[in-house]
Amino acid sequence: MTYLDRKVDIFLSNWKSDAGRKPLIIKGARQVGKTESISRFGAGHYENVIVLNFVEEPKYKTITADGYKTDDIIRNISRLDPSKRFTAGKTLIFFDELQEFPDISTALKFFQIDGRFDVICSGSLLGINYKKIESTSVGYKTDYEMRSLDFEEFLWARGYQDAFISDLLEHMKKQRPLNDALMSVCSSLFLDFCILGGMPAVIREYIDKGTFEGSLDSQHQIVADYKEDVRKYAEGLDQTRILNVFNHISLQLAKENKKFQISKIASGARFKDYRGCIEWLNDAGLINICYCLNFPELPLRGNYDETKYKIYFADNGILVSLLDEESQEDLRTNKNLGVYKGALYENIVADALVKSGYELYYYKRSDSTLEEDFFVRTASALIPLEVKSKTGRSKSLRTLIESDKYPDICYGIKLSGGNIGYADKIYTFPYFCTFLLKRYLREQQEG
Repeated sequence: MTYLDRKVDIFLSNWKSDAGRKPLIIKGARQVGKTESISRFGAGHYENVIVLNFVEEPKYKTITADGYKTDDIIRNISRLDPSKRFTAGKTLIFFDELQEFPDISTALKFFQIDGRFDVICSGSLLGINYKKIESTSVGYKTDYEMRSLDFEEFLWARGYQDAFISDLLEHMKKQRPLNDALMSVCSSLFLDFCILGGMPAVIREYIDKGTFEGSLDSQHQIVADYKEDVRKYAEGLDQTRILNVFNHISLQLAKENKKFQISKIASGARFKDYRGCIEWLNDAGLINICYCLNFPELPLRGNYDETKYKIYFADNGILVSLLDEESQEDLRTNKNLGVYKGALYENIVADALVKSGYELYYYKRSDSTLEEDFFVRTASALIPLEVKSKTGRSKSLRTLIESDKYPDICYGIKLSGGNIGYADKIYTFPYFCTFLLKRYLREQQEG
């Protein structure tokens, strides 16, 4: 099976090189490739890799019966499987499916103090009582959140190297439009990525077959598995309400006003009854929440209304799989991303921003038509970000830039199907450049 290079590979390599490394917990939604990446890393860097999967082999939940000290745990593992070898300095212990046995996190402190073995834990956020894990291992672990492939990783999978990506960034920095050939290649690749999403199983199938054949079935299966996990792990919460929220996201994104409204889910539905459900889906890594700013100014944290938000799927493939049949046909046959009133564009941009490390915020002024899709920031400036599914004037973006009411805003960015450009304090980039925005803004500031 072809391995897809991931950004976590670089993180793992750097982690291994750090003499003061702590036990590592890699979190993330189901099926984003956590186990595969960790297993490959272990095989390439250690003499012995001890894998304990608490779903496939629940017997290992007994290894803490004598306590949480390293010697006690190693002894109990050896009793259950005498073939496992523990060589100090050359062994990785991989606790997989952490959500099934979060209690093992208490042992991380002792592994850190002991220092003979490297430890990596992995699990979907589904079912993980992370507050408990945090309290029992704070100061003795490193966290890493893994998501589905971003567009850069998709480019790697398609054989495009870092030099190709650096060239795109140079065009952005120098405000140099892409030639027709490069624009066509990037747009075509990006359309494929928008339709597929970033789940490794879907991407791999697409690369192996060279077509979209089977991709929709794979996406449907992933969604079915997520819904099954809701039923399995959503303790103490109304599972039906969580599923109701999940099922209504695509419907509400299809509206002109994409703000998520609890009242539209069910008759008499109230925010306070569903708040925990939305947080659960967010903690599970299935959705990205975009909060409405109270006012477009810095700082962003704390400057938003937690009762007003949009909800996007954390992988565009999930949204695509939930489209109606007519939209599916239009999307896959005609590659028309304009279906659902630009929801696909917004979802893919939200996904790219989150994978770049941004939190999501939008703004809607209650007493006017002023509305902006997203905001990013540098150390000193707030930058409105507009996603245009069609060509046209950017009235709200211009107002935010030109009005003296918004002193933190000096310029804006527009993402569209067009080429790189600049006019009237608005930088225009193609959608497929979104994954490079953070690098672009950082290097522009440094320059």
